[in-house]
Amino acid sequence: MKKVVKFGGSSLASAEQFQKAGNIIFADSGRRYVIPSAPGKRYDGDTKVTDMLYDCYRAAESDKNFEDKLKAIQVRYQEIIDGLGLELSLNEQFKEIQKNFSEKAGTDYAASRGEYLNGIIMADYLGYEFIDAAEVIFFTEGGSFDADKTDACLSQRLSTVERAVIPGFYGLAADGSVKTFSRGGSDITGSIVAKAVHADLYENWTDVSGFLVTDPRIVENPEVISTITYKELRELSYMGATVLHEDSIFPLRQEGIPINVRNTNKPEDSGTLIVESTCSKPKYTITGIAGKKGFASINIEKDMMNTEIGFGRKVLQVFEDCGLSFEHTPSGIDTFTVYVHQDEFQEKEQQVIAGLHRAVHPDSIDLESDLALIAVVGRGMRRTRGTAGRIFAALAHVHVNVKMIDQGSSELNIIIGVENRDFETAIQAIYNIFVEAQL
Repeated sequence: MKKVVKFGGSSLASAEQFQKAGNIIFADSGRRYVIPSAPGKRYDGDTKVTDMLYDCYRAAESDKNFEDKLKAIQVRYQEIIDGLGLELSLNEQFKEIQKNFSEKAGTDYAASRGEYLNGIIMADYLGYEFIDAAEVIFFTEGGSFDADKTDACLSQRLSTVERAVIPGFYGLAADGSVKTFSRGGSDITGSIVAKAVHADLYENWTDVSGFLVTDPRIVENPEVISTITYKELRELSYMGATVLHEDSIFPLRQEGIPINVRNTNKPEDSGTLIVESTCSKPKYTITGIAGKKGFASINIEKDMMNTEIGFGRKVLQVFEDCGLSFEHTPSGIDTFTVYVHQDEFQEKEQQVIAGLHRAVHPDSIDLESDLALIAVVGRGMRRTRGTAGRIFAALAHVHVNVKMIDQGSSELNIIIGVENRDFETAIQAIYNIFVEAQL
């Protein structure tokens, strides 16, 4: 198999972690292309190298002395080099960085050096070829990722390279400067490389053993999801569940390349496999539970609104004109409710109310704040009767009042609205009824 492997910052934070990553790579000859992040935190209270670089560059940008800050970064890398027993010097690279910082090469350049330097170390340690991401990953003049140019260049370059290290997180802007993806962008680089080489599998190595059914800060030791589809992942990511950078999914989905999220510290764990589709039956009716607090609802009442053509469009037009996006729009015969992010809505609530009165002449408008939305996601719900009923029963048992319930036509997810104060209780109750009860 041809595999692309990406290692997160915590997986490469020290020489010890580097050795773990190296053992993983050497254990499988199919792991041919490696995408490293910058070194992360070694312990609680430690600072990520990327944050050290930002801090260093801010000093340079303000014409302050930044040599001590840059030296501290070089010491971090030297500790890794010494710990691995490598005969490698980064002195020339740091001289270049110092020069470019003095010339104010830009924040993106500064941030990208974490991955760049770690890539040089990783290539030397593995004996792989080092390929600077700025030579093979491109952005357009508008600043967006140039997928076609990148794919063509990467495919050609890697077709003659058996094993390579390509740093994550950055590429080349149209003006020749270094440009980064958003934070966490090494995931994107990994997926771009996997697509270019037509990989059989993209392994994303991090500090967790895959996706968990729900947030471990709410439910103690939740189960790991063994297999999840791209659609399920999208639903859960949208509601706040994050392990992968969201944009990293799309290049892989286009090619049908599966993703395996693994734990560098527990390589024996199989992790979570993310696939386009699968015949395998899920262990539980649901795949995952995720949610967010901080929503407000705007409930519009008007007799006979169901006979008024264009009523919904007019309502949503008001929100668009006010620069607000909506989350959900449950409706009844004479009611139409819009859920929005509360912090965004509060600044414009009176503008919205006035706009709604002018647009649709409602009988009344009621606002409710401090609401949370919870997504219950799972391909197993399609063929299981009574899923919504079990959710209602579980929430009633713990005295949680359901403000809203909305099921997508795909039968892949059910969205429940509750009060912020009931958020954690609701998630625990849903987990208990669908997972704990089946263990």
